[in-house]
Amino acid sequence: MATSLTPDTISQIFIMKFSIPLALLAVFFLASCAEEPPPPPPHHRPSAYAPPQPQEYPPQQQPFNPNGPVQPVAPPPPVVASSPPPAVAPPTKVAKGDYPYGIPVPGKPHLVESPYSPGKYIDVEGFPPGTEVKDPYTDKIFLVP
Repeated sequence: MATSLTPDTISQIFIMKFSIPLALLAVFFLASCAEEPPPPPPHHRPSAYAPPQPQEYPPQQQPFNPNGPVQPVAPPPPVVASSPPPAVAPPTKVAKGDYPYGIPVPGKPHLVESPYSPGKYIDVEGFPPGTEVKDPYTDKIFLVP
């Protein structure tokens, strides 16, 4: 008994095989088109902090003694109008005479031995005599001989 495939039987087979997947596809498509409700607004509680109290700057240094008795804080001394602070002296610069001279290397006119790191040679070509140079090994200053 041979069955013949007619257009009607082909369409029935197609509908039976693909009806459930097509229905699921349609449901997912329609569900993805629906708008989501907006998220609920966050509920914030106002802070319950005490209002800030004016404090002196810088704050008073407190001693640290975890085992000692509790000491009451003394009120700050009254502020008295004072004269302007004395002028700050500029930082003292070391005079040239206070730096040692490098030691010339015999037969090498542009090399000197550092007074701070013996055995280490430093090229001072282009620096006139008496110029302050920094020893790259110790970062200390010495003078070109």
